[in-house]
Amino acid sequence: MADSSTPEERGQFGSSVGFIMAAAGSAIGLGNIWRFPYLTGENGGGAFVFVYILCVLLIGLPLLFNEIALGRKSEKNPIGAIRDTGGNKFWQIAGVLCIAMCFIVFSYYSVIAGWTLAYIFTELVNIPIDFQEFVRTPMYVIPLTFVFILMTILIVLGGVSGGIEKASKFLMPFLFIIILFIAGRSVTLEGAQEGIEYYLSPDFSKINSKVLLIALGQAFFSLGVGWGLMITFGSYLDKKSNIIQASTWIVGMDTAVALLAGLMVFPALFALLPGKDPASGPALVFEVLPLVFDVMPGGNIIGSLFFILLMVAALTSTISMLEVPVAYLIDEKKWHRKKATWIVGIAAMALSVPSALSSIEGNFFAVLSINFLGHELKGFFGIMDFVFGTFAGIVICLMLSLYTGWAQKIADYADELTSGAPGFKGIYRTSWIFFIKWVCPIVIGVVILDLLGVFGTSQ
Repeated sequence: MADSSTPEERGQFGSSVGFIMAAAGSAIGLGNIWRFPYLTGENGGGAFVFVYILCVLLIGLPLLFNEIALGRKSEKNPIGAIRDTGGNKFWQIAGVLCIAMCFIVFSYYSVIAGWTLAYIFTELVNIPIDFQEFVRTPMYVIPLTFVFILMTILIVLGGVSGGIEKASKFLMPFLFIIILFIAGRSVTLEGAQEGIEYYLSPDFSKINSKVLLIALGQAFFSLGVGWGLMITFGSYLDKKSNIIQASTWIVGMDTAVALLAGLMVFPALFALLPGKDPASGPALVFEVLPLVFDVMPGGNIIGSLFFILLMVAALTSTISMLEVPVAYLIDEKKWHRKKATWIVGIAAMALSVPSALSSIEGNFFAVLSINFLGHELKGFFGIMDFVFGTFAGIVICLMLSLYTGWAQKIADYADELTSGAPGFKGIYRTSWIFFIKWVCPIVIGVVILDLLGVFGTSQ
């Protein structure tokens, strides 16, 4: 039986570049290219973008430092990281939530990724596809979801260096090239100017508590903080690696992709579908971008390539979502990687079915509704996305900032950041400590209280 300390079971990144690409890959995914544009459309366009960028820089980046430092210091999965640094059962709840969140989001996220597999084929052979009809056809959606989960399983079976790092180093540069190309075409369409203004000119009157909550949740979803992904990846990092430099690259790449995704969608939306509501929800990317490809020379090839890369972006995220529960089972239960990966992967397939069925009108999983903290949530997919994709991540980030900032000696984590980054001292070190101890917990706490209706403004 493999011990948790066996290198080939647990793994380690072979280089800082490999870590940056894998961590950026885990952050850059459907959250940027699919989720960010439709949330922007639903929450006021440029106003949402403005709040989102502030959330990334002022809250997301310090929390990213925090999680990677906790992972490298402990060399463990999220539960083990808190336990082995002295956290009691209460603080370990954050680690349990991380593992639950990764597993559950992996299951419904793979449904969206399965859609991309269909679009790769239909774009290539130039078959028009009615998106609404497609997502209501489980005989297509469920097998495609299973195929995508299987692809994720096969990469994670390869381990950290042999599977995750190699895949990310190869896939990420291609993603950037095609996004730049499509965004460039979108902004040069006739009539695109209105979409650019909607996207980049903030109307500050549209900023309210709901926009702040969704922007903060999206910042966490997109960066991968509050998931345990960065704790797990940090645990595979050697002590000489520069966490500060790596984190800055991760945030820069992640934010650039999100902003470029908006430039792919909104100029094209206003140019090609005048009068269409930008608040079209999750279908936005799948309805708008095929129209962009139709007006490009060789558009079917470009469209197919785009959806291949959208699938790639999803894959670089899901391999890390799967890795978190797998790392837990290897560390804590002493399972072999092969056994852990297959069991978690097959369980995710089973849980993905209700999410796939929740697009079918009248289906039990479509009409399912709950009242969550005063918020009416409808549909299995929508419930999972709000409870785990937004709320759980915010709670985890609050707990982790309180844990390292107050329950622990925060200087130890500042020292962890300084190891490999000797320039992290003076004002930089002091500022980070201040943000983790005060700014992050207060901002996140206020957002949660508002969500609970404490201020009477929750929507």
